[in-house]
Amino acid sequence: MDEVERLIRAFRTQATAAVVWKLDVLMDLEHLHDPRVVPFLVELLQDRREPTAVLMRVVRLLRTCSCPVGTRASVARALTEALSRAGSPELRVDAALALAEYTDVSGVPTALGVLAMDAGEPLDLRYSAFTSLQRTGPTLESAGLLRGLVADEALGPSARSLLVSWQLQ
Repeated sequence: MDEVERLIRAFRTQATAAVVWKLDVLMDLEHLHDPRVVPFLVELLQDRREPTAVLMRVVRLLRTCSCPVGTRASVARALTEALSRAGSPELRVDAALALAEYTDVSGVPTALGVLAMDAGEPLDLRYSAFTSLQRTGPTLESAGLLRGLVADEALGPSARSLLVSWQLQ
């Protein structure tokens, strides 16, 4: 059994362990560049029983990881699910920011755009979705989503400015 397998197994067998211990295991895994780590992180993010602090660390790791091409879609799906999940506002903001790294994955720009346009959501969450959507660059999809924001009281000026900078307005 190698180090990655040992850490993953320990985490799984200690489901009720203290948050600090779980964060330590995640820190150890962070330093091991192994293709088994990302699928494990996705699995953790989808586990609603994990404490918010653990989930937030997982989201931050997925934001900064060198994600293999074959896992990008599953990571983006898990982050999008975390984004739409009721619960911790901080986790949702972190998920919106992490999705900036996955705007090339089908469905991510739309999820970010829909969230940015939802006036019923907190402004910091909407703005995080907007800034991540910006990372998509000037595509037909992102331009259409931004045009949907132009009339928005809070994000409209930023959307207009971005469209102008992309020479699309």
